Amino acid sequence: MSSAAIAAAVLVVDDDVLVLDFIQSALEDGGFHVETAVSGSEAVALLEQAASPHLALVTDVNLGSEMTGWDVGRAARERAPDISVVYISGDSGHEWSAKGVPKSMMIEKPFAPAQSVTAVATLINEGPLHRAATTASDWGPRAT
Repeated sequence: MSSAAIAAAVLVVDDDVLVLDFIQSALEDGGFHVETAVSGSEAVALLEQAASPHLALVTDVNLGSEMTGWDVGRAARERAPDISVVYISGDSGHEWSAKGVPKSMMIEKPFAPAQSVTAVATLINEGPLHRAATTASDWGPRAT
């Protein structure tokens, strides 16, 4: 996988522009290319229009619109089953095990910028794309 593909995109969704900018800056400082959306419907449109699948989704749970972050996470997984999903919430963390998609993470507000970067990197590194790349690199001849 090329470095351009790895840097493809992390989609960040939050209806609070200050929080959105905060997360975007942290992820960009961590080396990720970031796309942003301020609503669930805008996020789903970006997921559908993407030329290549996003590597990760970071979404607030309470988006103040017709869709919640739980909805966006499910929509993302329907389109890209391997996408890493990180939920962010100040008051809905207790619902994560029931409403979040499998193999996702929850970050409780308030949080440090590095937490969003660590969560995304951890999920990507544990995901099938990373395992496939690691397995493929192990296929070559071994020094004895």
